[in-house]
Amino acid sequence: MLRSALSPLLALGLLLPSLSLAQAEGPGTKKAYWTSSGEWIFSTPILEVKGVDQNGNETSSEEGAVIRFSPFFNAQGMVNYDLSAHFGLFSGLSIRNQGFIYKVPNDSVDIRYKFRTYNIGIPVGFKVGNMNKGLVYVGYELEFPFNYKEKEIISEKKDKFNVWFSDRTEKLFQSVFLGFQGPGRTNLTVRYYLTNFHNKDFQESENGVTTKPYAGFNVNLLTVSLGYALFDASKGLSHEMRMDQTPRAMR
Repeated sequence: MLRSALSPLLALGLLLPSLSLAQAEGPGTKKAYWTSSGEWIFSTPILEVKGVDQNGNETSSEEGAVIRFSPFFNAQGMVNYDLSAHFGLFSGLSIRNQGFIYKVPNDSVDIRYKFRTYNIGIPVGFKVGNMNKGLVYVGYELEFPFNYKEKEIISEKKDKFNVWFSDRTEKLFQSVFLGFQGPGRTNLTVRYYLTNFHNKDFQESENGVTTKPYAGFNVNLLTVSLGYALFDASKGLSHEMRMDQTPRAMR
């Protein structure tokens, strides 16, 4: 009785290794592998700045966005799991220099603010196309900002500060992204942040006066980034194949 019950289990145990070996032989197999890339990020804020004018009337403006370029330091690594040669899943870890530039709409004085955070992110998503070649990828990412920098520039005079684990921003940033890996293994990624950049409830006191400096600051970032071979493991795979090859003279 026990032997008859164990026989199918034994047969399945012998079959599974052979199946896994067969899967590991072809492209797009069910096997995890690692890829990585850097990023050049172009970001612009989608603004809605609310305030009060000299007459006490509420104001709202969408002006003041300036494109920001951040080539350093941005890196991301992905663990890929391809279910077939044309569909795969991915997740990983990233570090990203993210922020925006705001120019105060004022004709008389040039006032600019530069806001930046360094974030650690965890992306998750899927990709469709030719794995390790031309493909489209879609995903969601959760980012934790761990360093905040703010710079005020008034007619070439600068004032800046840097804070670790600041309360001036939201604790977590959420974003969605859509990208394409094309010829030459170049990656183009468009990302939109669902979370407001600043913590609008943040309070600071100066000379006995408490204010909320970001209360009227509604900012969602839109970014476009360029990378290289984010989902291409062929370089590493070809290196592994060369290492496994036996010289003809030793055969």
